[in-house]
Amino acid sequence: MLKSLFAGVSGLQSHQVAMDVESNNIANVNTVGFKYSRANFSDLLAQTKSIATAPQGDLGGKNPVQIGLGSTVSSMTRIFSQGSIQNSDKNTDVAIQGDGFFIVSPDGGNSYKYTRAGDFKFDAGGNFVDNNGFITQGWLRDPATGKVDSTSPITDIKIAPGLTTPASPTQEIVLKANLNSGPLVENFSPSYQISSAGVVTDSNGTVVPADDLGVMFNPNGEAFSLKDGQGIVVSYDGGTTTKTYKYNGTAPGAGEFRTMDELRSLIATDATAASAGAVVTVDAAGKISIDNSAPGSDLNIKVSAFTDAATGIVENVRFTESVKALESFLPQNSLGSVSYSQSFNAATHSSGIDVFDSLGTKHTVRTSFRKVSPSKWDMTITVPDPAEINTTNPKNEKRGSISFTSSGALSSVNPGNISFTGNNGSAPNQTINLSFGTANKFDGMTSFDSKSSTSGISQDGYTGGDLVGIRIDQSGTLIGSFSNGRSFGLAQIGMAKFTNNEGLGTEGGSVYVQTANSGDPIIGTAATAGRGFIQSSALEASNVDLSRALTQLIIIQRGFQANGKTITTSDQLLQTLIGLKN
Repeated sequence: MLKSLFAGVSGLQSHQVAMDVESNNIANVNTVGFKYSRANFSDLLAQTKSIATAPQGDLGGKNPVQIGLGSTVSSMTRIFSQGSIQNSDKNTDVAIQGDGFFIVSPDGGNSYKYTRAGDFKFDAGGNFVDNNGFITQGWLRDPATGKVDSTSPITDIKIAPGLTTPASPTQEIVLKANLNSGPLVENFSPSYQISSAGVVTDSNGTVVPADDLGVMFNPNGEAFSLKDGQGIVVSYDGGTTTKTYKYNGTAPGAGEFRTMDELRSLIATDATAASAGAVVTVDAAGKISIDNSAPGSDLNIKVSAFTDAATGIVENVRFTESVKALESFLPQNSLGSVSYSQSFNAATHSSGIDVFDSLGTKHTVRTSFRKVSPSKWDMTITVPDPAEINTTNPKNEKRGSISFTSSGALSSVNPGNISFTGNNGSAPNQTINLSFGTANKFDGMTSFDSKSSTSGISQDGYTGGDLVGIRIDQSGTLIGSFSNGRSFGLAQIGMAKFTNNEGLGTEGGSVYVQTANSGDPIIGTAATAGRGFIQSSALEASNVDLSRALTQLIIIQRGFQANGKTITTSDQLLQTLIGLKN
């Protein structure tokens, strides 16, 4: 009889524990990162009235006779199912989607605690803390390398208030562009100026090589595409005497030309022979001019195409039209007695970008390209005064070339870098690499039959700046945004994973501690090795399901009532037993 009383008492005690557990679950329905628990019942050791016997002969075996002595709560199971993710307006709120725990420390990293509650913030000292004031653990940016090394030991995440980033001088310019190899271009510039003495200069007055007429263009951007032997017939006396000028792209001989200066020189020789006062130049507009304003003889200029059926030389219409504009009667010693050809033009393209010196001062680097052969372009790099990139004058200009393969891939670039000196107090001889692509590949500069254009240009320098904001990405990296427009990782939140999450102990404050049965923490970054990813501006809600919890309350209540009924019924039986002696 007493066994039923004690069994009822054990049932009441077990259900009371279950009620406590479920009440705690319901109380934490709105606790961020909370994981609900479940009370696990088990029966107590049964009293054996008789043991089991095996079958013997014709007599069958008997089962044991055992009487249970009640129940107890043998264990508690914490259910680590995923809580719903709720977006928030706070950029330092973080939630874990998947397995894992944030790591916090109350004592500078001497001991660790673990939590799913990602309601973090920065305190007055710049520490990244939870609501308990425990400092979140992770990895900090290495000032030397500028990287966050997640293979190093974890430490307190601290970002100093008023953080600034110093200026970083440019070390590389990356350019991706196409230089039009086709017969029709939109970007072109006039031929270089050429004096009557044959001095070829660009718009800055710098002496440069003369343009190759074989790869030049008319005023409409249409290529002459001169072939060897093509040319013109010119007379300076109205047709009585003719002079033939032919294009030779390799080794011009008598009466032959390749460059603009060689054509100008041929015209000048014959024009001055006809009129001592004639002066032939190429002006800033890329036009050949014949000036007969000085005393000499009258010039009656006629121009026609040169053809030769015997050798298969046909007229180059565009070239003929451009030179034919010179046709004119030029009286000697008459003001304004000048004739002009159409403009001769070279295909060009340019790109510019601001680079930074060691003080964070911006300087514009302009890279200009000018076509000089079917697969080669001259390259001119310029910077504004007083900066220098050359040891000879002009010191703010560096010349080189870029060439391409027959498929339009980059072949070579020279120079591969420039040595920049700002002459403003910044560090001199700053090496800036020119990353224009990989040889024989199409990952940078190309030369296809399509419009010349720059598809990408960048550099890696920046001026100094102040920290203006922080955001957190899915890997848990705290990315700082600075007033100079730069953004980079300042720290990364560490995450721990355990073999047995249910073995963790709880200390309140939404934190867990390692126990002998949880296993050691496996620390790493989010979204690796089975750890969940981090969602910023969000919190993980409690995983308590109210509908389940309230249903459990009903079950526990009924179980408690039933055990109470067991005790009252046993009491009535005892009273009946005591009344037998009367």
